[in-house]
Amino acid sequence: MVSTDRLSAFAALSLLLIVIPGPSVLFVIGRALAHGRRAALTTVVGNTIGAYTLVVAVALGVGSVVQRSVLVFTALKFAGAAYLVYLGVKAWRQRGSLRAAFTGSEAAPHGGLRTLWEGFAVGVANPKTVVFFAAVLPQFVDREQGHVPGQMLLLGLVFNVIAIASDSLWGLVASAARDWFARSPRRLSVVGGVGGLTMIGLGVTVAVTGRKD
Repeated sequence: MVSTDRLSAFAALSLLLIVIPGPSVLFVIGRALAHGRRAALTTVVGNTIGAYTLVVAVALGVGSVVQRSVLVFTALKFAGAAYLVYLGVKAWRQRGSLRAAFTGSEAAPHGGLRTLWEGFAVGVANPKTVVFFAAVLPQFVDREQGHVPGQMLLLGLVFNVIAIASDSLWGLVASAARDWFARSPRRLSVVGGVGGLTMIGLGVTVAVTGRKD
């Protein structure tokens, strides 16, 4: 249903967004540093379930409206672009506060179900992911092929496969390098600054590209 070119382009854009340390990534890292590798990976699973819940909601609810209305599509696209730029600026300005997220806490270990639920809650409420699925995902749907919800579900699956791999890597690295990160606030600031600038660039890209008809 989705051409190889569209699928590849969507995967590349998804990867660019996913690798930026946003709310979900920081939460996974926080779990890794506070509670260890198992908690981090359980959080990733919950986060992925939450994110795919958003995909289903967009595919079954927003997809048909966006498909038929250029006005709705354009409004979503520019709202999404503006919000991505806003998140990027915010990440840049608050890059020094990443230290708190990386150092975590020494609270007692969470149970598996509680950790899974917390990951789900962060994934389903992640504003960056909401904006991406509502404003960017529809741009890669081929309306002439039909089955718009199915195309969105497939694209969302691609996004989440990349996300679970990337977030798991972040969690594993954080759990293995907690002392190295905690010793240097400057390292944390660089992570936040690069992430913020990349998100701003992604927002500008979303604003100037996409469907015109």
